[in-house]
Amino acid sequence: QVQLVESGGGLVQPGGSLRLSCAASRSILGINPMGWYRQAPGKERELVATIRSPGRTTYADFVKGRFTISRDIAKNTVYLQMNSLKPEDTAVYYCAGGINGGVADYWGQGTQVTVSS
Repeated sequence: QVQLVESGGGLVQPGGSLRLSCAASRSILGINPMGWYRQAPGKERELVATIRSPGRTTYADFVKGRFTISRDIAKNTVYLQMNSLKPEDTAVYYCAGGINGGVADYWGQGTQVTVSS
């Protein structure tokens, strides 16, 4: 079993930036892919970005050019750098591991991101 713990959420103004972190309880090398989902109130959960060995990334169209997913294998941590944030990015962001279609083997507890002036 793997525990995923997110951090880094908060309140930010439109146009601002945040970096989310997802710390895993063991090595992430064997967990492919890892990624981030988000869920806004009243909406379905949606996939934001993924990363898989040896570092290949994918992004949803609505975050391309603004968000960057990365990982630090030595720290067992996956990051989501979010720039040029918009109010519509407001959601609970979840870290996930072992993503396959719309399901994942492991989930974090979520971290709230609110973009508002």
